[in-house]
Amino acid sequence: MKATQVFPRGAPALVVILVGIGAALHVGKLPPAIPVLREALGVTLLQAGFLLSLVQFAGMALGLLAGIAVEGLGLRRSMLIGLSVLALASAAGAVAPDAPTLLGLRAVEGFGFLLTVLPAPALLRALVPPQRLALYLGMWGGYMGIGTALALFCGPWVMAVVGWQGWWSLLAASSIGLALWLRWSVPSDRSRRAAAPAVAIAPATDDWRQRLRLTLSSSGPWLVALCFAMYSSQWLGVVGFLPSIYDQAGLGSGLGGALTALVCLVNVVGNVAAGRLLHRGIAARQILHGAFVSMALGTVVAFGSAFDGLFVVRYVAVLLFSAIGGLIPGALFSLAVQVAPSERTVSATVGWMQQCSSTGQFLGPPLIAWVAALSGGWQWTWAVTGAASLCGLVLASLIARQIRKPQDAAGRAGPILSPPPRS
Repeated sequence: MKATQVFPRGAPALVVILVGIGAALHVGKLPPAIPVLREALGVTLLQAGFLLSLVQFAGMALGLLAGIAVEGLGLRRSMLIGLSVLALASAAGAVAPDAPTLLGLRAVEGFGFLLTVLPAPALLRALVPPQRLALYLGMWGGYMGIGTALALFCGPWVMAVVGWQGWWSLLAASSIGLALWLRWSVPSDRSRRAAAPAVAIAPATDDWRQRLRLTLSSSGPWLVALCFAMYSSQWLGVVGFLPSIYDQAGLGSGLGGALTALVCLVNVVGNVAAGRLLHRGIAARQILHGAFVSMALGTVVAFGSAFDGLFVVRYVAVLLFSAIGGLIPGALFSLAVQVAPSERTVSATVGWMQQCSSTGQFLGPPLIAWVAALSGGWQWTWAVTGAASLCGLVLASLIARQIRKPQDAAGRAGPILSPPPRS
């Protein structure tokens, strides 16, 4: 009997998605707290920049290794450990006496975040029937956008009542609650394996070195990871500077922050829509091509000099840039499950995606800022994002070729271009 028949209900899978959103809250909790931290702990602007980037640095440096580690730990166990690390680091951060201590705890949070989110696609694959997997992976693609938007909206209100220490403590408590919920509702790794004898499980001798070599020697993980980097570099490069751009336009930091939060939130619409489109049989290649073209055109309208003075038109273009671009993560998470070279390398493939995505987020904003400094404004931003979109189009075409293979060398059914039709 297959695992998807033993665990047919969607509730455990929804809990996994909610856990991802809870982990993303820790990533998004810092931006609204920076002004308070600068006043309370004397955090300098440089230190604030490092506080923002340390979570991405953890993903950039450890994404692949963390993805391999979770396979050895077990999927559910890894998520439980990650939530525990997030809770402990956030609780300790609430009583941090100075900025260096907070910086160190932020790095710990980054590692906890990786352990929490990297196993999720593989765990969803085990919990959800194959005909609904694309739908749930598309929903999973929205975890970061939802968590970030919630933190941007709720953080200032919470801190106005309980301060930044209360904000940190509240999120620590939420991680503990999510860990208990996950442990109660999601079957253990051992019970899932026992219930799925028909699923090919790698032998015990398959150590982390073999999984690392298999992942990095296969073209599929590289293609989806680089494609993710092309998306993340331009998305964060645009969204990250929106508050500054709107402040320069005279809108004020409050309104600029609210407008930026809405841009983050609509990204989730695309994430969820990707799952529904894949579930209905739309090819992932078509979704990726349409999304990358839309992102390129959106930045032409949002930053091109031809639209000077048309703020509403520019803002709508940014909203469409984020919303339609949001199709890309949902599609790529679905593809990662398909192109992983074996059952035991799904989390490693997602980890490599996370590592390349973090690298893109680390490099994209400085590149856009450098071009803006050279040109004396933001009018050439579209050239940078357009180049990233062009690379994304090429990579999407290469992924389509990769997943058309009918069988791999081992003889198992290879990945397919589209998911099974809806039931």
